[in-house]
Amino acid sequence: MLFTDDTDAALQAAVALVNSTDDPGDPLGSVEDLSAFLVSWSYTGRHDATAAELDAVRRLRPALRALLLAGRDEAVDIVNGMLAKARALPQLQRHDQWDWHVHAVEPDRPLDERVVVETAMAMIDVIRADEMSRLDRCAAEDCDDVVLDLSRNRSRRYCSITCGNREAVAAYRARQKA
Repeated sequence: MLFTDDTDAALQAAVALVNSTDDPGDPLGSVEDLSAFLVSWSYTGRHDATAAELDAVRRLRPALRALLLAGRDEAVDIVNGMLAKARALPQLQRHDQWDWHVHAVEPDRPLDERVVVETAMAMIDVIRADEMSRLDRCAAEDCDDVVLDLSRNRSRRYCSITCGNREAVAAYRARQKA
């Protein structure tokens, strides 16, 4: 295990959020989709289930993307800014299926603030472990999504099986053509 379970979950949720789009078929296209997203990534605490909350969470995408793809020193500045803005006060908590882990804002704070702070807290572990190379852009030519590589051998290059398969088929066709 490279990171703690809560760090893995926060990083994976942030990547899923960043890789969602405003295009048709957006996995965060409705309030119901946001509710399902929160359940799937085990977010707890306040959830207003309103269009305004959905919009606030969707507006996080560019800032979280910048954080996930930043260099190490730049990421430190972004994390510190996010935590300061949220007036984060890290504390150990245990709830639901999670053993002791860190929360830095109260569960009744707005969802978008909690998402930012949980992502920033997870990035602290990434930065301290000097594992920024675990986050990158998808290697597929026509994709700009973020890839989180939690594999032991650091072999993940694509954001999804779809991108990996599409690139493999293109390489196969290119070899056959030659």
